Amino acid sequence: MPDSARFVIIGAGVHGLSTAWHLAAELRRSGDGDGADVVVLDKTGVGAGASGIACGVVRNNYFQPAMRELMAHSVGLWEENAEALSYHPVGYLQISPERMRADVGDIYAQQQAIGYESTLVEGEGDSRRYLEAIFPDWRARGITSVLHEKRGGYAHNGPSVRGLADKARAEGVRILGGVTVRDLVLDGGSVTAVETDHGTIRCEQVVVAAGPWVRDFWRMLDLPETVAVRGSDGGTVDRPMWTYWALQEGTLAVDPGFLTDAGGAMPPVVHVDSDAPLYDAAGDLVTDEVWGIYFKPDTNFGGVQGGAMPLVVRRRPEDVAVDPYGPDSPDFVVGADFERLWTSALAHCLERFDGLRHLMSREPSGGIGCFTPDSFPVFDRFRENVTVIADSNHGYKMIGVGALVAKEVTGSPQRLLEPFRHSRFARGEVHPVSNSPFPWS
Repeated sequence: MPDSARFVIIGAGVHGLSTAWHLAAELRRSGDGDGADVVVLDKTGVGAGASGIACGVVRNNYFQPAMRELMAHSVGLWEENAEALSYHPVGYLQISPERMRADVGDIYAQQQAIGYESTLVEGEGDSRRYLEAIFPDWRARGITSVLHEKRGGYAHNGPSVRGLADKARAEGVRILGGVTVRDLVLDGGSVTAVETDHGTIRCEQVVVAAGPWVRDFWRMLDLPETVAVRGSDGGTVDRPMWTYWALQEGTLAVDPGFLTDAGGAMPPVVHVDSDAPLYDAAGDLVTDEVWGIYFKPDTNFGGVQGGAMPLVVRRRPEDVAVDPYGPDSPDFVVGADFERLWTSALAHCLERFDGLRHLMSREPSGGIGCFTPDSFPVFDRFRENVTVIADSNHGYKMIGVGALVAKEVTGSPQRLLEPFRHSRFARGEVHPVSNSPFPWS
């Protein structure tokens, strides 16, 4: 443990490690320092939080223009470092019903405007034929649009996070696991030191990249637990700064080669939203409300991995226990309801999944995400010298945020981060909402 460091980064997940890697490189290129000026602290270790259990999907399928620009930047970084970060650029399919058709058309138009390669198919017949050309056993009906992103894909979460750590270490960054931050020392409006269970580190700047633990660091910074959000009528409503959602993900234990396209190759990541009634293998109704799932082959997990819509944790944010996290949690792991919905939806879409619910992995899975009032990230500076990366559970795919934050903490404001400032809530400039059942689409 050093007594001091110019930059202390809290969190050794995708955001913390990407920021550390790029910050060290920025310092070296500018001649203003190097990786020895950067320390990453994590109470457990590399990828021990949300980044380590993420499904790993990388996409640019967003209804919000600011998200699309930011994600195009991030996808480019994945592509440039595909081998080192275990990235598979297989593409991404957004498959939607009529209620989402206009939204998907807007996404496509704006993807074209920024030069992001994709194909839009509209109409029920054309959509079905397009999907059957990829998956001959495709059978979901009521689909009237398919947006096929030719870029994007997925990465194996564990290897990719370790790859980021390797890149940071190669720049001279120190990554210290098993170090719990107990408090941030405030003096004169800025943080002058980070108190840990292994001692106190004096610092010039801090980056908080703590995923679902951001609530706790928000308190250490003595920031308000509610925020006034301006509405279109000019009035304001006080809302909790943080809301927790339980993430619903799991793995079907089949050979990853079970999910291939018509040519026997690895297919794009598949995301399906539907308003068709969903039935299980016994013919019983699962839901007659709008539902959504995503899935992909994954050799890292040994099967077909994916998820469904998250569920709001109906507790006060201050009462939500983030620890123990993920599969170790007694509260926030997926159960029979998710298993029934996800496997029924797989079979609804592809005949090959008929009768395979019994192959669902019984390994604990799931976790929780910490969401902002409009369910989109906050990237901003607080208390003069603290940059907060609050990703609202968009984090894993947004690997490029670290590169932008590195430039900001060295004095260069970044246009792509401007729409994600905390002040947007007071200005009434929250990100628009789509008709998807997912809060982050």
